[in-house]
Amino acid sequence: MPRDALVSKGELTVSQEVAATLPDGQPVTRWTIGVPGGVTAEVLSLGARLQALYAPDRDGRRENVVLGCDRVEDLLGEAAYLGATVGRYANRIAGGTLPLDGTTHRLRTQTTGHTLHGGPDGFATRLWDGVPVREGRRAGVRLRLHSPDGDQGFPGALTAEVTYLLDPAGRLWIGYRATADAPTVVNLTNHAYVNLAGEGSGTVLDHLLRVDAAGYLPVDGGLIPLGPVEPVAGTPFDLREATPIGERVTADDPQVRLAGAGFDHNWVLDGTGFRRAAVLSHPASGRRLECLTTEPGIQVYTGNHFDGSLTGRSGRPYRAYAGIALETQHFPDSPNRPEYPSTVLRPEEEFRSTTVYRFSVE
Repeated sequence: MPRDALVSKGELTVSQEVAATLPDGQPVTRWTIGVPGGVTAEVLSLGARLQALYAPDRDGRRENVVLGCDRVEDLLGEAAYLGATVGRYANRIAGGTLPLDGTTHRLRTQTTGHTLHGGPDGFATRLWDGVPVREGRRAGVRLRLHSPDGDQGFPGALTAEVTYLLDPAGRLWIGYRATADAPTVVNLTNHAYVNLAGEGSGTVLDHLLRVDAAGYLPVDGGLIPLGPVEPVAGTPFDLREATPIGERVTADDPQVRLAGAGFDHNWVLDGTGFRRAAVLSHPASGRRLECLTTEPGIQVYTGNHFDGSLTGRSGRPYRAYAGIALETQHFPDSPNRPEYPSTVLRPEEEFRSTTVYRFSVE
C-alpha cells in the first residue's frame, strides 16, 4: 500500500526572495514552502507559477519533479506555460469566437487561429501580487491578478486568485477563486509538467497513468473537440487501470496521431464533487502522485512537442515526453458547446475550484 510522503517534523514555513527581474525592472518574487527533507514547493509571482516541487522517493531521496526554467526570457516565451496558472480561459476556444448572451465577442488568437490558454498575452506571462498565508497547519502563498474588461477580447473585468497551500502530509492544495463585474467566461488551471523520475531526467514513457474517466473528447486537426463524449473502452484512451504511458503514445490510432504521437485530450471525469481524477506513478523511484479535483474534466498532455530547444533548471534540454501535464479544468471550447458544463461567470456569482496533488511512495 502507498504511504504518505510525510514532511519532516516541524512547522511548515514560507520564505520569499527576488528570483529575477523583468525587462521593465519589476522584480519577480519566489516563495518557498515546506520544511527540510519533505515535500517542498517553489512558486513564482510571474504567471502564479509552480516553478519546482521537491518530493522524496521510497528511500527518502528528494528530486524536483516538475519542469521549469530560471531565465525570464524563457518564462516570457517558449516556457510560458511551464507550471503557470493559465487563463482567463484554459485550453482552446475555436476560432477565437465567444458567444455570450446574444453577443459574439472576438478574442485574440494564436497563429493556429484559435484562442489557447486565454490568448497570446494570457495570465501565464502576467505578474501576480502575492502574500504568504497560513490556514491551520497548512502554509503557502495567495496570488491575485486583475484582468480588465476587454483583456484579450474577453468581456467584463475579472479578479482572479490562486492559493498554493502545502500540508504536513505532503499534499499541495491549489485553490482558485474569481469574480467579475459583467458576464464572462472563466476556466483556470495549473499547467505543471510532471516527471516523477526528476526534472530533466528523461521521458515519462515508463510512468504508469490511471485516469478515472469512462469518456473523452475526440478532437479535429486543430485539437478542437468534435463534439460528443465518446467512450474510452476499446481505445488507447482507456486508462481506467494503471497503464504505461509509452504503450499508449505509440498506438496506431488517428486521435493519438492528431496530437503529435501522444495525448492532448480532455477526459470527462467520473462522478461529481471533490474526487480522484488521476494517478501517476514511477515504479523505479516509488514516487506516486494522486490528483484530486472538483473539476469535471482533465486535459492530459504528454509533452509531445518538446524538441530540445528549451533547457530546464537541471541544465538539460527537454525533448518529447519530458513531462506530462494533468490539467484539471472545464472542457475545451465550452462557450461554443451548450451541451458541455457551463463556464459562464456572472457578477452575482463566484468561481471556485480546488485541485490537490497528493504525494506518496510505493
